Amino acid sequence: MTKMILSLLVAGAAAITSHAASAADAEAGKTVFKKCLACHAIGENAKNKVGPELNGLDGRKSGTAAGYSYSAANKNSGITWNEKEFKEYIKAPRAKIPGTKMAFAGITKQSDIDNLWAYVSQFDKDGKTK
Repeated sequence: MTKMILSLLVAGAAAITSHAASAADAEAGKTVFKKCLACHAIGENAKNKVGPELNGLDGRKSGTAAGYSYSAANKNSGITWNEKEFKEYIKAPRAKIPGTKMAFAGITKQSDIDNLWAYVSQFDKDGKTK
């Protein structure tokens, strides 16, 4: 009985450690976001640039950032941004939304994508972290 309990504890600890090691890291995502800075801003006082500001992206409908001139493809995509949609999009923006103005080729490394989402999704519509 003691061996069984010990085995369960070891297995549980391994599962927790494994999950923690694969969890997304917003601080690492901030580094990944440097690839986006030429076109996008986020945080307090963020303004539209070549691309729209990304505050409050989680839950925002595509093509709706105030003051930004979107392509018809983005406005009519029907996408409401969430983790799944963002992660598909950032891998290959033009494949996800054909006709988008976004010229970025995409990010393919899954840990970078996960970390980028952790970073971007932490900002509310006012640019404050949740």
